[in-house]
Amino acid sequence: MNKWIEFDLLPGEVWWGGAVHDGPRMPYGQQTEAPVGADLRNLLENSGAPLLVSNRGRYVWLHRPFTFQFQTGRLKLETEGEFDQLDPLEEGHGDLKGAYLHASRNYFPAQGRMPDPMAFTTPQYCTWMEMHYEPTQEKTIAYAREIIRNGFPPGVLIIDDNWMKDYGTWEFHAERFPDPKQMIDTLHEMGFKIMLWVCPYVSPDSQTARALAKQGLLVQDAEGRTALRRWWNGCSAVLDYTYSPALAWFKEKLDLLVQRYGVDGFKFDAGDPTGNDPEAWVTSYTWRSSNVPNEDCAAYSTLGQHYPLSEYRASWKAGGAPLMQRLRDKPHSWGKDGLNSLIPNAIAQGLMGYPFNCPDMVGGGWDGDLQATPFDAELFVRYAQCAALFPMMQFSTAPWNVLDASHLEYCQAAVRLRTELGPEIAKLAEHAGTTGEPVLRPMAYEFPNHNWETVSDQFMLGSSIMVAPVLEKGAEERIVRFPEGAWRGQDGTLVTGPCTITAAAPLSTLPWYRLEK
Repeated sequence: MNKWIEFDLLPGEVWWGGAVHDGPRMPYGQQTEAPVGADLRNLLENSGAPLLVSNRGRYVWLHRPFTFQFQTGRLKLETEGEFDQLDPLEEGHGDLKGAYLHASRNYFPAQGRMPDPMAFTTPQYCTWMEMHYEPTQEKTIAYAREIIRNGFPPGVLIIDDNWMKDYGTWEFHAERFPDPKQMIDTLHEMGFKIMLWVCPYVSPDSQTARALAKQGLLVQDAEGRTALRRWWNGCSAVLDYTYSPALAWFKEKLDLLVQRYGVDGFKFDAGDPTGNDPEAWVTSYTWRSSNVPNEDCAAYSTLGQHYPLSEYRASWKAGGAPLMQRLRDKPHSWGKDGLNSLIPNAIAQGLMGYPFNCPDMVGGGWDGDLQATPFDAELFVRYAQCAALFPMMQFSTAPWNVLDASHLEYCQAAVRLRTELGPEIAKLAEHAGTTGEPVLRPMAYEFPNHNWETVSDQFMLGSSIMVAPVLEKGAEERIVRFPEGAWRGQDGTLVTGPCTITAAAPLSTLPWYRLEK
């Protein structure tokens, strides 16, 4: 039987939390009549946490998924079974920063580690948009050489889907990658570090699936048979990550790739606790150690903690872990599902305990969008500028393949800014690994009690850099709001806050400012 509890909101109180993809709807609590909320049993292909945190120093944490709803000055929580405690509302922590840090220390403390610094000091490059399901050794080396030839620095290089023999058979496909050790040695010599795409699925008619089924390592359906899950690339069996032998089996396969070939880490894709079949996944499948689908996702996240480079798109209760967290795949668009979602999603992600966050790949990850005519080079540049001062920056579509010379130069300038500030961003990541603080922060986190809560088109990088990307097509200027203090612009100008100005921002320019001490 479901249980529910309600709380009155304080005057001016707003909240963040729940599911990362709902970032554009945050902060919650400003509405009067129409109810707004979410059901955290279905995270819709992204990360989440059973956490809500408020600008008035309050937060809610439950250990299991819950449904929440804000309406007419009240917050209603509903969960299956009993609440973890009689009163799940924690109060008295001053402001947004105070509430977040108290929740972090108590429920998802920082582990004192961060991903490999290269994830922050230079851009990352993924083969997905250039090679789709046809990566090869020859193409991968050629892609790396093109990165350097076109003036981009070497960084983390991710070899995406279909490098392997089959889903669940994590060995290099011999025809496409005849000498993976030689390939990775060559890429290392060029200055790259290498990650491989993996997923929790196993091709159901394979020898691997049959062996895993005999060992009881696969998720089962209601009849006790191997469950089959439909996902974007087929219908597969799923490893039961709530069962420690299944985790150990996969870790052994990954460790062999590290030992034999020098692989530096892994892109852990999928792992969505529900996805497109939430009701079936909740009611029809069984796990060894939990009846909560999100816990399967949480267990999947523990695998990545063994490697210095581990990227996740779907996570649950993985706050404080040294994992790279990429936002859900974005279309190549200006809208609230594309470029305009990046900042509010990243704000939400940081406030759920995921400080090492990465926007989706520059230009988007949906290949059909990039086939549009005419191609929107302006959007590509603005996307690169927005991502440049995120905790991480990642390319897939090669800019030199889709941009003319002038737009390519603007993109290269964004990357030069990234590499210039990379060591500073890496220090912020190191701080996050120790304290749990977000690297990318909402304005209200650093400047409480000054009505910054609804500002979601500019952000703080740490406590002293303010970034205000251009997010509208055709815009060559934008309104920038400044907190109190002296702010030095990227062009050397000095702005004394608090104030609001209209800043010049031609396509060559990313407006950003440093608070002078």
